[in-house]
Amino acid sequence: MDSATSDRPAHRTPLGRSADNGLKIVVVGGFGVGKTTMVRSVSDIRPLNTEEVMTRAGEQVDDVSAIQGKTSTTVAFDFGRITLNERTVLYLFGAPGQERFWFLWDRLFTGTLGAVVLVDTRRLADSWYAIDRLEHHGTPFIVARNDFGGPQHSAEQVREALDLSEDVPMIDCDARSRPSSKNVLITLVEHLHALSTAQESAP
Repeated sequence: MDSATSDRPAHRTPLGRSADNGLKIVVVGGFGVGKTTMVRSVSDIRPLNTEEVMTRAGEQVDDVSAIQGKTSTTVAFDFGRITLNERTVLYLFGAPGQERFWFLWDRLFTGTLGAVVLVDTRRLADSWYAIDRLEHHGTPFIVARNDFGGPQHSAEQVREALDLSEDVPMIDCDARSRPSSKNVLITLVEHLHALSTAQESAP
């Protein structure tokens, strides 16, 4: 899943001068789960990315056994933008998945409104660290199961494997698809809104 499908809009609307409310969202997950692809597919602008060609030296450090055919990888972060309305803009940051770049995550989480944990159900253990760090920071998140084909685990099996509480939303997606990626972000925003409403109504 290294490229987005062609369902993105042909015309990109520039950011209006009236936009003054920026909301930060981070997409995290294991190595090669589709974070860069999701940011690319849903961004209103041409995304900034820090992808580099994978080398034989990198193969000695990163486990590429489950992602044969992957030729490039993020070495810092991906950045995209979605304009929600005239005043509100959603900033998307895609975190690098390799363990050697995890030290960047805590800084990326600073000021984050919420997060999407993108998972490949064939490699669920790769998502544990992302969930652990988000819980450590107290950052609300949802889980999006990216479709790589092949055998699929049930929602209950994935929830149990990731030790997710029932109040963490989980959704299926195809990170290559703009509508599907937008639906993931809508689910996250709705989750954040529900959490905010619950906090306001709490005694």
